[in-house]
Amino acid sequence: MKLEERLESISEWGNRIASLTDQDLDSLFVKAGNKNRWFTNENCSNALQGIFPWLQLDVLKRWADQYAIPNDSSSKSIGLVMAGNIPLVGFHDFLCVLVNGHTARVKLSFLDDELLTYLANILVGVDERWKQHFSFEDRLNNVAAVIATGSDNSARYFEYYFRHIPKIIRKNRTSVGVIMGEENPEEIKELGKDVFTYFGLGCRNVSKVFVPDNFNLGVLIKSFESYRDIINHNKYGNNYDYQKAIRLVSGKKFIDGEFVILEYSTELVSPIALLYYEYYSNLNELSEKLKRNENKIQCIVSAKGLWKGSVPFGQAQNPAIGDYADGVDTMNFLAEC
Repeated sequence: MKLEERLESISEWGNRIASLTDQDLDSLFVKAGNKNRWFTNENCSNALQGIFPWLQLDVLKRWADQYAIPNDSSSKSIGLVMAGNIPLVGFHDFLCVLVNGHTARVKLSFLDDELLTYLANILVGVDERWKQHFSFEDRLNNVAAVIATGSDNSARYFEYYFRHIPKIIRKNRTSVGVIMGEENPEEIKELGKDVFTYFGLGCRNVSKVFVPDNFNLGVLIKSFESYRDIINHNKYGNNYDYQKAIRLVSGKKFIDGEFVILEYSTELVSPIALLYYEYYSNLNELSEKLKRNENKIQCIVSAKGLWKGSVPFGQAQNPAIGDYADGVDTMNFLAEC
């Protein structure tokens, strides 16, 4: 397939996904949710809505124009090891491989093995030639390069197992929010999307907020009130109860929002149902702290994106097609491997 054909059929793929009926989607989401109870209908729908902007033909063309992509399809096999923490978390890697004309050999997480296989079958319905450009496998052997996403522990295994080939190995990351003290309640409410979407399980979820000295933390709880129903999800509720019990028994100080727990910590990654906070005295101090931890932070959010290099509150889970995980340009990697 020529590059133009690839882009046009991928765009049509997006149109066909968008035209799925509510019945089709409900059936798919139920299957996904049966495998992974964190995959609610709402979260699966959010994931689909997040990829639609990438599949517009004009977006695809502008993106592809930035790279020296071969016009003809390539015979390179690219291994993709996908995580299963949030729905379709590996879709962007899959898309990058297809646009480049390579063959994606995908090892799906057993926690997310319904959604991408379903969508891939739709792509084959657009053009049967795509059938030669992807496969879903239990083990990846004889691949030219690999992109693997997992934990810090699994990363060590990936580094060794794929030591002889080009690779991108992604480890644990999280995201943080910066509150500067002048935000209004609606802006803080938008921050709640970055905290609670996908139950906080994604690397683009905010697990910690930095707040000015003497900031009233009650503002956070009050502004997050519209997310209170999250506590009714069984697995999230169980995590909340567990974390609260641990803190009551240990005598740790915390602020109980009855659906989220706020706790002071210098750590970045908070457990599910917790949101860490840390005070800062001045912006230079905060900037230095964020700089020291940049290899652990996926993205920073702030009101209206005012903090340099941040995205606006509420937009952490809506990366553009050119926003690459860990800041590593996947398209350049695929061009050079």
